[in-house]
Amino acid sequence: MAFIYDLPVIGLDGADVEREVHLPCIISSVFAGYQGLVDGGDHIRPATWESVSMMLQLGGTVIGSARCQDFRTKEGRTKAALNLVKLGITNLCVVGGDGSLTGANQFRTEWRDLLADLVKAGKITSAEAKNSAHLNIVGMVGSIDNDFCGTDMTIGTDSALHRIIEIVDAITTTAQSHQRTFILEVMGRHCGYLALVTALACGADWVFIPEMPPEENWEEHLCRRLTEQRGRGSRLNIIIVAEGAMDRHGKPITCEQVKQLVSKKLGFDTRTTILGHVQRGGTPSAFDRILASRMGVEAVMALLEATPETPACVVSLSGNMAVRLPLMECVQVTKDVTTAMAEGKFDEAIKLRGKSFENNWNTYRMLAHVHLPETKSNINIALLNVGAPCAGMNAVVRSAVRIGILQGHQMLAVHDGFDGLAQGMIEPIGWSGVAGWTGKGGSFLGTKRSLPQEVMEEISLKHCKV
Repeated sequence: MAFIYDLPVIGLDGADVEREVHLPCIISSVFAGYQGLVDGGDHIRPATWESVSMMLQLGGTVIGSARCQDFRTKEGRTKAALNLVKLGITNLCVVGGDGSLTGANQFRTEWRDLLADLVKAGKITSAEAKNSAHLNIVGMVGSIDNDFCGTDMTIGTDSALHRIIEIVDAITTTAQSHQRTFILEVMGRHCGYLALVTALACGADWVFIPEMPPEENWEEHLCRRLTEQRGRGSRLNIIIVAEGAMDRHGKPITCEQVKQLVSKKLGFDTRTTILGHVQRGGTPSAFDRILASRMGVEAVMALLEATPETPACVVSLSGNMAVRLPLMECVQVTKDVTTAMAEGKFDEAIKLRGKSFENNWNTYRMLAHVHLPETKSNINIALLNVGAPCAGMNAVVRSAVRIGILQGHQMLAVHDGFDGLAQGMIEPIGWSGVAGWTGKGGSFLGTKRSLPQEVMEEISLKHCKV
């Protein structure tokens, strides 16, 4: 059984074999991806418990990765097959993107023909070919773009988001100080997941993603929104641009283009930041370490349970469960997204990305810009925090307040938990009142550990007045 990495992504090392070497199988690591498979020799080495210890916290991939043109040719795949047969390896776990996994499936499909050619050329015996008659393939997706359909999250995405948010938070402080507009380009040539989730997490004023280009005259809409934000007292504007952002006609939208627009039309002090490969570096997040470890376990179990009739599968995350899905079906859906975008079917592209992506897009659109209803309801909704403070409380309040306002409800903020409710520490809170809350820690409303039964009578009296 051999592990291959075809591109460096934060957290891949957790997908290796530390938890698998106790199983009744021999594990090997292929260094330098498919190139190592073609070159053979010292590039394919046995893995032991000790050799993979202390790898979880390491970024990139310890066993290396490389682009391999040789594997694209039948001659190169024949060399790879020869190396595997000589080592008695008939199970491959490939970690990479859709292109790498497609190559693995092609390798598996033509495996018998490759062995026949090797026997005919006298490079292996008929007995060796019989012992290696079938090749099992299991894939895991390593991609910071989260661009593979069929999985809720790919290995490396969460760590990349950590890098991006750290930088956004750092930029926000200087933007507020100088009343600047910052435009950030994040990776995502064909998938806008990083840009979309970053915009949602930092409360960005605008986001450009390839799956949903802006409407015609987006320049006017963007300038109007930025002006409205400044009019509400905001001291900064944040715009997120995916690397592959484009308009409805397929023309690229760049950070520099947006900067020139904002600077010339609005006169705002505007800066651009292109994050680049910083997003790929650093140590993996806790989520990626756990995700990669779980997927590594499931991948080996899938290989051990495979039969000659078992199709190549990919280990995916669905509902926080590691599941096995048909590899080529997922690859095809991923290609369908690109086709939909090329044909201008942007709503379809959003849906093909999956329910999670679609929900994130809809949530961002609701929370980013106020659309006051024509009529207001007679419902009052009070929000309070109770118990020990934790990260994310302010983001919850922001979302709840803005959704309530969009529904026409009167939103009220209660300070200091149930004690504040008993003392009448209640005030209306509006759309701008929660601006910038998403990335802030603690509890802006204040919180206490008091239980409601301790002040129930006072709460009842104040509630009647409200």
